[in-house]
Amino acid sequence: MGLPIDCGIRPACQNDSCEFYLKSEGSRVVKKGFSRAGHQVFQCRHCGRHFCETINTPMYGRRITREDVILIGKLLNERNGIRAIERITGHHRDTVMRVAKDLARHAEFLSSVLGDGLSSEAEHEVDEMWTFVQKKKSISR
Repeated sequence: MGLPIDCGIRPACQNDSCEFYLKSEGSRVVKKGFSRAGHQVFQCRHCGRHFCETINTPMYGRRITREDVILIGKLLNERNGIRAIERITGHHRDTVMRVAKDLARHAEFLSSVLGDGLSSEAEHEVDEMWTFVQKKKSISR
Protein backbone atom coordinates (compact mmCIF):
# COMPACT_ATOMS: atom_id res chain seq x y z
CA MET A 1 0.00 0.00 0.00
CA GLY A 2 2.08 2.90 1.24
CA LEU A 3 5.44 3.22 2.82
CA PRO A 4 6.03 0.78 5.69
CA ILE A 5 7.39 2.60 8.73
CA ASP A 6 10.14 0.02 9.29
CA CYS A 7 11.70 0.31 5.82
CA GLY A 8 14.23 2.89 7.02
CA ILE A 9 12.42 5.83 5.43
CA ARG A 10 10.65 8.07 7.90
CA PRO A 11 7.31 9.60 6.92
CA ALA A 12 7.30 13.39 6.57
CA CYS A 13 4.56 15.91 7.32
CA GLN A 14 2.18 16.40 4.39
CA ASN A 15 0.79 19.76 5.58
CA ASP A 16 2.19 22.44 3.26
CA SER A 17 1.86 25.12 5.96
CA CYS A 18 4.02 23.14 8.42
CA GLU A 19 7.70 24.06 8.73
CA PHE A 20 8.56 20.36 8.35
CA TYR A 21 6.57 19.86 5.10
CA LEU A 22 8.13 16.88 3.25
CA LYS A 23 11.15 16.94 5.58
CA SER A 24 11.78 13.80 7.57
CA GLU A 25 14.83 15.22 9.38
CA GLY A 26 13.79 16.84 12.65
CA SER A 27 10.09 16.14 12.18
CA ARG A 28 8.13 14.30 14.81
CA VAL A 29 5.67 12.21 12.83
CA VAL A 30 4.12 9.35 14.77
CA LYS A 31 1.76 6.49 13.94
CA LYS A 32 -1.83 7.23 14.92
CA GLY A 33 -3.84 4.11 14.11
CA PHE A 34 -5.47 3.00 10.88
CA SER A 35 -8.13 4.44 8.57
CA ARG A 36 -11.37 2.63 7.74
CA ALA A 37 -9.72 1.45 4.52
CA GLY A 38 -6.91 -0.13 6.53
CA HIS A 39 -4.17 2.41 5.72
CA GLN A 40 -1.74 3.60 8.36
CA VAL A 41 -2.54 7.09 9.69
CA PHE A 42 0.22 9.41 10.92
CA GLN A 43 0.21 12.61 12.96
CA CYS A 44 2.72 15.45 12.81
CA ARG A 45 3.52 16.54 16.37
CA HIS A 46 4.55 20.03 15.16
CA CYS A 47 1.32 21.09 13.41
CA GLY A 48 -1.03 18.40 14.76
CA ARG A 49 -2.35 17.37 11.32
CA HIS A 50 -3.26 13.76 10.57
CA PHE A 51 -2.52 12.20 7.19
CA CYS A 52 -2.82 8.81 5.56
CA GLU A 53 0.15 6.80 4.31
CA THR A 54 -1.12 7.03 0.73
CA ILE A 55 -1.41 10.84 0.57
CA ASN A 56 0.59 12.42 -2.27
CA THR A 57 0.65 9.10 -4.09
CA PRO A 58 -1.46 7.91 -7.03
CA MET A 59 -3.13 5.49 -4.59
CA TYR A 60 -4.73 8.21 -2.44
CA GLY A 61 -8.52 7.85 -2.38
CA ARG A 62 -8.53 4.90 -4.81
CA ARG A 63 -10.95 2.02 -4.58
CA ILE A 64 -9.00 -0.08 -7.06
CA THR A 65 -6.03 -2.18 -6.07
CA ARG A 66 -2.45 -1.01 -6.09
CA GLU A 67 -1.64 -3.65 -8.70
CA ASP A 68 -4.32 -2.26 -11.03
CA VAL A 69 -2.93 1.28 -10.72
CA ILE A 70 0.55 -0.05 -11.53
CA LEU A 71 -0.84 -2.04 -14.47
CA ILE A 72 -2.63 1.05 -15.83
CA GLY A 73 0.61 3.03 -15.54
CA LYS A 74 2.56 0.34 -17.37
CA LEU A 75 -0.04 0.07 -20.11
CA LEU A 76 -0.05 3.86 -20.55
CA ASN A 77 3.73 3.81 -20.75
CA GLU A 78 3.50 1.18 -23.50
CA ARG A 79 1.25 3.58 -25.48
CA ASN A 80 -1.98 1.59 -25.10
CA GLY A 81 -5.17 3.57 -25.62
CA ILE A 82 -7.65 4.35 -22.87
CA ARG A 83 -10.29 2.00 -24.28
CA ALA A 84 -7.71 -0.76 -24.73
CA ILE A 85 -6.70 -0.37 -21.09
CA GLU A 86 -10.39 -0.45 -20.17
CA ARG A 87 -10.76 -3.82 -21.92
CA ILE A 88 -7.55 -5.23 -20.41
CA THR A 89 -8.18 -4.17 -16.80
CA GLY A 90 -11.97 -4.31 -16.72
CA HIS A 91 -12.18 -0.79 -15.22
CA HIS A 92 -14.31 1.93 -16.78
CA ARG A 93 -12.52 4.40 -19.07
CA ASP A 94 -13.35 7.29 -16.71
CA THR A 95 -11.53 5.44 -13.93
CA VAL A 96 -8.59 4.80 -16.26
CA MET A 97 -8.49 8.51 -17.18
CA ARG A 98 -8.62 9.56 -13.50
CA VAL A 99 -5.74 7.22 -12.71
CA ALA A 100 -3.80 8.53 -15.73
CA LYS A 101 -4.33 12.14 -14.65
CA ASP A 102 -3.29 11.32 -11.08
CA LEU A 103 -0.18 9.51 -12.33
CA ALA A 104 0.69 12.55 -14.44
CA ARG A 105 0.08 14.93 -11.52
CA HIS A 106 2.20 12.72 -9.30
CA ALA A 107 5.01 12.64 -11.88
CA GLU A 108 4.92 16.43 -12.09
CA PHE A 109 4.89 16.71 -8.28
CA LEU A 110 7.86 14.34 -7.98
CA SER A 111 9.85 16.22 -10.57
CA SER A 112 9.18 19.52 -8.78
CA VAL A 113 10.10 18.11 -5.35
CA LEU A 114 13.16 16.17 -6.46
CA GLY A 115 14.31 18.80 -8.92
CA ASP A 116 17.87 18.13 -10.00
CA GLY A 117 18.08 14.96 -7.91
CA LEU A 118 16.73 12.85 -10.76
CA SER A 119 19.08 11.27 -13.22
CA SER A 120 18.60 12.40 -16.79
CA GLU A 121 17.18 8.98 -17.76
CA ALA A 122 14.56 9.02 -15.01
CA GLU A 123 13.72 12.65 -15.76
CA HIS A 124 13.28 11.82 -19.44
CA GLU A 125 10.97 8.91 -18.60
CA VAL A 126 8.84 11.06 -16.27
CA ASP A 127 8.73 13.81 -18.90
CA GLU A 128 7.63 11.34 -21.59
CA MET A 129 4.90 9.96 -19.32
CA TRP A 130 3.67 13.46 -18.49
CA THR A 131 3.64 14.52 -22.16
CA PHE A 132 1.79 11.35 -23.14
CA VAL A 133 -0.92 11.79 -20.51
CA GLN A 134 -1.29 15.51 -21.29
CA LYS A 135 -1.67 14.58 -24.97
CA LYS A 136 -4.37 12.04 -24.07
CA LYS A 137 -6.11 14.61 -21.87
CA SER A 138 -6.34 17.22 -24.61
CA ILE A 139 -7.75 14.70 -27.10
CA SER A 140 -10.45 13.30 -24.79
CA ARG A 141 -13.71 15.20 -24.37
